[in-house]
Amino acid sequence: MIHVMVSSVLNAPVSSVWRLIRDFGALGNWLPGVKSCVIEGDDPGDRVGAIRRVEMGDVGVIREQLLALSDVEHAVTFSILESALPIRNYRSSITLLPITDGDRTFIRWRGQFEAAAEHAASMEARMPIYIYQPAFDRLAEILALRETRS
Repeated sequence: MIHVMVSSVLNAPVSSVWRLIRDFGALGNWLPGVKSCVIEGDDPGDRVGAIRRVEMGDVGVIREQLLALSDVEHAVTFSILESALPIRNYRSSITLLPITDGDRTFIRWRGQFEAAAEHAASMEARMPIYIYQPAFDRLAEILALRETRS
């Protein structure tokens, strides 16, 4: 099993960050490279079990399922059901923690998955560098824009 993790500090309170990531169907609003993101069927974006269909510019369609969502712990956990990526058994969690010094947010994205030996190193590098960190950078941009507008 390959484990990857990225963390960062966002200059906004947990409540502001949580509003952006809580809706499982809103991934396209803050993850670069998403061409479209929709929840399948009639499920709302915060129902455990919901499945989202994400079209990524570089890897095609990925189907993910919401496994857990906690408004108390500010955490979301999901798995990949189908993907063209050479990985399997992917499970991921995004967790927010308040930093009371300055009313900021500590954000951590952890993932684990399996990959064939010939793809393990590239997939281990891809997730943090090309998915997780760019998402954090985009969240920071969105939050900074909202701050300047207030």
